[in-house]
Amino acid sequence: MVIYLKSIFTDAGNLILFTTRFFREIVKPLFETHEFIKQCYVIGYKSLPLVAVTGFIMGLVLTLQSRPTLSKFGAESWLPGMVALSLIREIAPVITALICAGKVSSGIGAELGSMKVTEQIDAMEVSAINPFKYLVVTRILAATLMIPILVVFADAIGILGGYVGFNIHSDVNMVRYNAQVFESLDFIDIFPATIKTFFFGFSIGLIGCYKGFTASNGTESVGKAANSAVVLASLIIFIIDMLAVQITDLFF
Repeated sequence: MVIYLKSIFTDAGNLILFTTRFFREIVKPLFETHEFIKQCYVIGYKSLPLVAVTGFIMGLVLTLQSRPTLSKFGAESWLPGMVALSLIREIAPVITALICAGKVSSGIGAELGSMKVTEQIDAMEVSAINPFKYLVVTRILAATLMIPILVVFADAIGILGGYVGFNIHSDVNMVRYNAQVFESLDFIDIFPATIKTFFFGFSIGLIGCYKGFTASNGTESVGKAANSAVVLASLIIFIIDMLAVQITDLFF
């Protein structure tokens, strides 16, 4: 038990040092723009199909599951607003972040872990290239930027899925449906939900890079880095979401 707790605190300390190094490296000159754009493409664009399918299903299923309950009280007109609020404030940000934790964080962990094992990172240092700035900073920044964009995309597709689900049993045009959606939304519904997605993206990129960059020798460590990156990133997403809900409840 003592050894297990010691390893947890050691890992937490190393993660804090890793995060501190990231903020120290980000202000240094010669930013790797080409690699940053490439990672934005890999993290953002290549995740769009999965996020789109998931967002559409979330909106469709949430509408179909909520409709019978609201119908009992004659409140079907509230369904578009309720679905939009649920998606934007909680469901779409968390589910999209979890999907990206499984896809992006594990991919980064496996990629950097394999580079660590095959000594490619050491070769970059010998070649006078800063591997931390080239590999870590670009990926964390790309994840921090792309995850919020993916969440906004999931919100839009989820609302479209809700429209399809609503029209299975009704006949409402898109203009009226969207009017009901936007009438139910306010600034305090969108702003806190958007801000926390930046923290989701930062955590996903940070954990994936940390687990991969600090992988031990041996091919087995690559799989462990990818697996532990998903688990830890998912846990941190839930913790951030819990804190965000508490802060929103206090100040908004």
